[in-house]
Amino acid sequence: MHYQAPAQLQAAILDWAGTVVDFGSFAPTRIFVEAFATFDIELSLDEARGPMGMGKWDHIRSLCDQPQIAARFEQRFARPPSDADVTAIYERFMPLQIANVGKHSALIPGALPAIEHMRQAGLKIGTTSGYPRQVMDHVVALAAVAGYQPDHVVAADDLPTGRPGPAQALANVIALSIGDVAACVKVDDTLPGILEGRSAGMWTVGLRFSGNFLGLDYPAFQALTPSELDRHRLRIDALFAPVRPDYLADTIADLPAIIDRINARMARGETPGSH
Repeated sequence: MHYQAPAQLQAAILDWAGTVVDFGSFAPTRIFVEAFATFDIELSLDEARGPMGMGKWDHIRSLCDQPQIAARFEQRFARPPSDADVTAIYERFMPLQIANVGKHSALIPGALPAIEHMRQAGLKIGTTSGYPRQVMDHVVALAAVAGYQPDHVVAADDLPTGRPGPAQALANVIALSIGDVAACVKVDDTLPGILEGRSAGMWTVGLRFSGNFLGLDYPAFQALTPSELDRHRLRIDALFAPVRPDYLADTIADLPAIIDRINARMARGETPGSH
């Protein structure tokens, strides 16, 4: 026996908020601000976006570890934030998130045609998310009404470990009966999500404008001038550079051309990470 690299993609593993739904990734960020506010801790939207892509408990822990936020907590409670405090904030976050996730559940323009292109190319559609299962079930149901039904969904708390590790992506590989991780492409708008794909041995595509790094809703994105878009591309590409995605695209609407390019490279024997 000898190893033979796959000749074409078999699956796309897609993120949810900021990738397929919720242009600008507003559902989680605004709820973080509200959850901290219930403890009289001020949190800006930009601060809330910082660790985006992680599981939500880990996201809150990361926020509480930031010196300026920890200082606000200590000023309010006369002690640094503990894991028990993180859990208390998380328990405030969860019902707020469940109640409000529907406000930011619209599919990103171009998502359905891109997914249909992938299905026509023979790809199965798996998904991962930083959302816990309670929230994920609501997001999945709303997406189904809008016409998006992936083949598999892995929530942040379905497994002992999540992003930036490979577990969620690999759970999709197992569930979808994919023969080789190199036949998968991971698509995400966050650094932990790209690292998830890279650590799983997959092709990776980072999305610049629909998610956390731009942080605008779709009308505001459409209002940007060509020169403003170019400036944001340079800035966001530099933010993605440390995790070395194979490709960068503006939004999921640009994914079909990248899928075709990956398949062409795979037909020549290339594998993820090769340049």
